[in-house]
Amino acid sequence: MNQFSKSLSRSTAAALLLAAAAASGNAWAQSAAPAARDMAKPMNVAQLSAQGTVEVRQDWMTATLSATKDGRDAAAVQAQLQKVVEAAMTTLRRDAQSGLMELSTGNFSISPRYGNSGKVEGWQGQADLVLQGRDFARITQAAAKVQDMTLGGMGFGLSREAREKVEGEAQAKAIENFRQRAAAISKSFGFAGYSLREVTVSSSGGNFRPMPRVGMLAMAKGASFADAAPVPVESDRTEVTVSVGGSIQMQ
Repeated sequence: MNQFSKSLSRSTAAALLLAAAAASGNAWAQSAAPAARDMAKPMNVAQLSAQGTVEVRQDWMTATLSATKDGRDAAAVQAQLQKVVEAAMTTLRRDAQSGLMELSTGNFSISPRYGNSGKVEGWQGQADLVLQGRDFARITQAAAKVQDMTLGGMGFGLSREAREKVEGEAQAKAIENFRQRAAAISKSFGFAGYSLREVTVSSSGGNFRPMPRVGMLAMAKGASFADAAPVPVESDRTEVTVSVGGSIQMQ
């Protein structure tokens, strides 16, 4: 065998050895990958959740006053509604006070009225004023002074300050309940303690609840709210719930 043939033979053998080593390495990597994944899987982890609930009386009232007008001319309908709203706001501003009774405009719309032929026969419009606050008596008494508007609806809920306070109390209860459950579960499985892996916090409840529309239908037929005595109202109680969920590492 000449020198060239010997050199070629050695090169071929080296290439075969390298290929075998690479194949062996790939096989080892493929067999090691599942084992590495198994080792990375969380162990002794528990998922749990807990809640904290606080009941409180609703302290915020919202009342809507509405006016409707109808006519053959859209501009005339709009002018009539503007006149009613401006007069009502002048009356209501005397009793408005931040937090106790706040005044704002609501919906204001003009839409065509169609006849049987499908053509526009006139225009109808609606304008709303919104009263809201903590002083229920002030709101109903002020609303009773307004001419040419009817009581469209009432609802009760929690003020921002009350909601923040109640949510804080409910959250403290939920967290304490979560900690107690986590400790109990860890102990039940024979572990001395636990550490938090992840946690989420959410709240619900305390939303506005509309009052039944008792006595409002008669007023909506034409009688103004000012013709009647102030509507006696009382808010209901509501519950605010905070939920805490997550996972713990038992140790």
